[in-house]
Amino acid sequence: MNKKPIILGAIVLLAGAAFAAWYFNRQPADAHSLVLYGNVDLRQVSLAFNGSERIGKLHVQEGDRVKAGQVLGELDTRTLQLQAAQAEAQIAVQTQALQRLKSGSRPEEVAQSRAQVAAAAADAELARQQLERLQSIRQTTVGRAVSQQDIDAAQARQKVAQAQLENVRKAQQLVVTGPRKEDIAQAQAQLDVAVAALAVLRHQLQEAQLKAPIDAVVRARLMEPGDMASPQRPVFTLAITDPKWVRAYVTEADLGRVKPGMAATLSTDSHPGQPLQGKVGYISSVAEFTPKTVQTEELRSSLVYEIRVLADDPEDRLRLGMPATVRLALDGNTATAGSKP
Repeated sequence: MNKKPIILGAIVLLAGAAFAAWYFNRQPADAHSLVLYGNVDLRQVSLAFNGSERIGKLHVQEGDRVKAGQVLGELDTRTLQLQAAQAEAQIAVQTQALQRLKSGSRPEEVAQSRAQVAAAAADAELARQQLERLQSIRQTTVGRAVSQQDIDAAQARQKVAQAQLENVRKAQQLVVTGPRKEDIAQAQAQLDVAVAALAVLRHQLQEAQLKAPIDAVVRARLMEPGDMASPQRPVFTLAITDPKWVRAYVTEADLGRVKPGMAATLSTDSHPGQPLQGKVGYISSVAEFTPKTVQTEELRSSLVYEIRVLADDPEDRLRLGMPATVRLALDGNTATAGSKP
């Protein structure tokens, strides 16, 4: 007797029974929930110094939790401090120069200019008298006692004395009038330049401290004290622990059943039986091919839509890239809507 048809029939009956059991058992679950598979995702920040100096100190290690505004590292600022001191001295010099111009001439300077005018006037008067005396003698002696050369020299001395008198009179007017407005404006501009230079140096001193922009966890420490820092070389990589989400993909057939704010539970292999609560925070409006890392029952070439399920993880159990199972409740319950990641 050939037993092959009997064996084949038994296999077919068992397969049909297994399929029927699976089909009837999955209907209630699919009617009230949707199971998706994805990976935990979160934002990361790469921190680098703005300056190009040697790193002086680093205060945190991998795994340390940091608060927003906490100082994570410092550059060697000795050169900047010396430059700031030099700029402060330059500001003091420019300030005094500007104050001198604004104050104008001192009474002593005005008195000095007047004395110089009086002395020049006396010299001019003496030169005039000498010229007149020589001219009188020449006329009296009919040119025999005084030569024409002496007369010419006396006239030249008088012109020089008169020019010197005019020069000191103009200088006196400048002393009395005081500096020009343009000179004061120039001195003010030079002072402003020095103040701006000091502000730049002080800003560089502030930027010499690397501060955490947000509460996070140090994921990687990429440089050490003594290394030459630059804006192009990150020193730390920070993982932002809030918000966290699971990046999953839903097929077009199930897309209509997923809504923003829909309640969800998230479970991981590392914490079986301890699901986390979450909600749908983002649904992509553009279809894409299923990533190779996503395991679904459909063909990998089928189109799916990305969703992000925000996780409530107060105990910080989720880690970047961790596989997670998402169960969406399809009974209409939604969580409180929040900001999208």
